[in-house]
Amino acid sequence: MNSEAVQMIQYSRFQMVRRGIMAGFPIMLGYIPVALTYGVLASQSGMTNIELTLMSVLVFAGAAQFLAVSMAAAGTGAIEIIIATFVLNFRHFVMSLSFMNRLRSIGLRAKVPLALGLTDETFTMSSLHKREAKEEFGSWFYASLMLTAYFSWVGGSFLGGVLGDVIPQRLSESMGVALYAMFIGLLIPSVKKYNRIAYIALAAMVINYLCQIWGMSQGWAIVVGTLLGGAAGIWILDDEEEE
Repeated sequence: MNSEAVQMIQYSRFQMVRRGIMAGFPIMLGYIPVALTYGVLASQSGMTNIELTLMSVLVFAGAAQFLAVSMAAAGTGAIEIIIATFVLNFRHFVMSLSFMNRLRSIGLRAKVPLALGLTDETFTMSSLHKREAKEEFGSWFYASLMLTAYFSWVGGSFLGGVLGDVIPQRLSESMGVALYAMFIGLLIPSVKKYNRIAYIALAAMVINYLCQIWGMSQGWAIVVGTLLGGAAGIWILDDEEEE
């Protein structure tokens, strides 16, 4: 009886907003230092503070922004950067479909802007709060969660751009390891779940290396390595499932 009573509780719009902010607070704590690092690296690569902040405003994808900054610093063309970041963020299509399916009781007018706020972290946190999707003001909860993460990322990026102009060059260069740490951090949980995913990453690395040896630009080598390495996963993971 008590459990049924708890499920019947209807939260007000203000309460849902407050709960959404609280749910997004741990994401904010994680985003700010990473966003600071991105801002510093982007500033040191030659981007103005307006440009690097605008990228966070419009893109809002940490791994993709780190990749774009590193490729831009290496002199990679715009088309190669766009394709590489598109491939890297392709997983967002899957996350969006899963998220939309969960919000069946929420109108399409609210679903579309909410999908723009999906990241790995906000998707994970929203997955832990499925009951809010059935609440009257459930969309306010998810909007508050995502806006908390969004503004912390944008604000951290801007502050990082400011710090990039004042911190010592040697310190800012040492922060470049954050790029590799981020991608390794994305890879390790998947490898723990399916060991053969490490083979996919290794295949992509080898293809990337061979493409650059054969004279392909760094940007296109990343694109080709990502596509072919991902395609190899069709057979690698299929073999693991059969075992």
